[in-house]
Amino acid sequence: MSRIADKFAELKKNREKCLITFITAGDPDLDMTCALIPEMEKSGADIIELGVPFSDPMADGPTIQRSSERALAAGTTLEAILAMVKKVRRVSQVPIILMGYFNPVFRYGTRKFAADAVDAGVDGVLLVDLPPEEACDFKKEAFAQGLDIIFLLTPTSDDSRIEKVARLASGFVYYVSVTGVTGARRDVADSVLTSVGQIKKRIDLPVAVGFGIADPAQAAKVAGVADGVVVGSALVKLFEEFSGQELINKAGSFIAELKAGISGR
Repeated sequence: MSRIADKFAELKKNREKCLITFITAGDPDLDMTCALIPEMEKSGADIIELGVPFSDPMADGPTIQRSSERALAAGTTLEAILAMVKKVRRVSQVPIILMGYFNPVFRYGTRKFAADAVDAGVDGVLLVDLPPEEACDFKKEAFAQGLDIIFLLTPTSDDSRIEKVARLASGFVYYVSVTGVTGARRDVADSVLTSVGQIKKRIDLPVAVGFGIADPAQAAKVAGVADGVVVGSALVKLFEEFSGQELINKAGSFIAELKAGISGR
């Protein structure tokens, strides 16, 4: 089993839900990312998604777009992110997922990327513009190395897409709670909870819900039906307001509040 599967199994045994937190690798620089990851884990993050900055982040809202721009301006590359993850593995075994777009992986070389990612300590990858219909070749490379591939489902996913994701995905399935780009919303629609419940009946993997979850109350609402909750933009927004140790403290406090929310504390 992978670190991701082990984490979900551990949480299920303890009747807990998974908190997945997203930050952009390299924002404001990779030294801060390296320092944040262990603190995020200590604060309650069960799985950490690291965004791979890209010049054309079509699925991301303004907050994460700006975060990606800051990371690129700092010189962040995919190679440097992998080196940073390898360094983090000296002090943390929290499951780590790289989330981004296929272009940087394609340019790196899919076979080399899969091997180097696992060697660095990456557990999974989510490429938002690589649908399951086009992912078979990459899936083979990733599967050969033991790298989990996480796919997206959305409110508009039809039966065919759900079936393909059920067949090809590993680790967990990421359900996008809204149509459109990332970004915090005021509330989580009840239809999301209904859809997640239906999907869970058809997919054996854990289902995590993300896009638009902004606070502990919304996280708790989603955790009532999903196996995991993903929070990104609301956390990334802190990078616009704080820096240094204050950023680490604020991020840790927010993550602790989210974990308490989904735990009913």
